[in-house]
Amino acid sequence: MSVQSILSVYNLASVTDKQQGQSWYARALTFAVRLSDLYDIETSTIVAVIASLSPRNKWERNMQDAESMVKVSAAGGTYADLMNLKVCTFSTGKAKAAKILSENITDRDELLVTLKGPKLCEFFNCILGDSGDVCIDGHAYSIWVGDRITLANVPSIGVKLRRTIKADYQEAAKILGVQPHIVQAITWVAWKRLHGV
Repeated sequence: MSVQSILSVYNLASVTDKQQGQSWYARALTFAVRLSDLYDIETSTIVAVIASLSPRNKWERNMQDAESMVKVSAAGGTYADLMNLKVCTFSTGKAKAAKILSENITDRDELLVTLKGPKLCEFFNCILGDSGDVCIDGHAYSIWVGDRITLANVPSIGVKLRRTIKADYQEAAKILGVQPHIVQAITWVAWKRLHGV
């Protein structure tokens, strides 16, 4: 459970893992900007919708779900219309996305308050390019522990533990000379390949 565990996984990253991880959040932002231009909705609002719909959702499906909600909202869909859509995440996440879109929340602080959960807020910040933040999810926890733990068995990551894990990612980033959220993304890509996740 340490900086060393993170560095070990980073050192196992292939050239492809590093390329994918390096550009992961930038590609996610490009997707959000494309939806923003297409549907005339603030980019930060769209990123918050993506984050809301992300728990236990594959990225390809996360993008699909976000676009279908944004499309319905842009066409004048109400909160109820948005809640009737089928998405691949928890109903609490869908409700947050529906609230954000139906109330047209654009203020960053208000979006973070609506997202509420630390992992959702971190994901939102990382996509928007907050280079100091790190998205701590079950995979980031497993990498930090240095052992593959199924998502169902990852303990609840409280405030203190989250702070510790984040500090270790930031320390690893300092050693590597890479931004913390990029270290997290590269290790996540490598971890998924190494463990066939």
